[in-house]
Amino acid sequence: MKHHEHLTAMTSSFPHPRSGVWISAAILLTVAFTFCGCLSRPALNEKTFAFSTPSLPATNAFSNGSVLQIRTLQITPPFDGRSLIYRTGEFAYQRDPYAGFLGLPAEGLVGPISEMLRRDGGFSKVVPPGSAVQPDTMVEITISQLYGDVRQSQTPCAVMAMQATFLGATNGLPGKVILQRNYFRRIPISSTTPAALMEGWNQALISILAEATSDFRPLKGSL
Repeated sequence: MKHHEHLTAMTSSFPHPRSGVWISAAILLTVAFTFCGCLSRPALNEKTFAFSTPSLPATNAFSNGSVLQIRTLQITPPFDGRSLIYRTGEFAYQRDPYAGFLGLPAEGLVGPISEMLRRDGGFSKVVPPGSAVQPDTMVEITISQLYGDVRQSQTPCAVMAMQATFLGATNGLPGKVILQRNYFRRIPISSTTPAALMEGWNQALISILAEATSDFRPLKGSL
């Protein structure tokens, strides 16, 4: 029974009001039901998540003052919104209405990616677009897949696909392409919960960037 129907049934069983007391009681009951209904909305249980920078030992022992600029970092639709996304069928995806990123995921990735590239890519600094520090290298990052694959409920996975393009830079302008490569990870996760999915994505990010920097380092001398 809906709140207003329940309220009608309750008030209809009362004696005919002989004063404003009964009217006041009905109003108070209506306010109480409305207030309680608002507090019970599931949206109040929404959880938020963010990508994290791993506590890993730095391998960056040869930076020699090189500066990298993240020229662009984007996530393609429909994975660029705040809601976590699950793949439920061959062509079916579902947004989680109660779990999302603290902000836009592309913005949340700038910090962790910068830190990992600085530590593992042989750079003394990694700067954002528009920085006054002129880089000698630029990178363009595009994430084209970012979802939890729950098509097989017993073996859920966190999925991430990324393209990384490293370019030389002169006077703050992009030059020739040094490396352009696509990376893909499917990380098994313990459950379909948002927390497990976020942990899987963090593992995927670490693994992809470790491979990307490993691919780039031997080519760095061509700058």
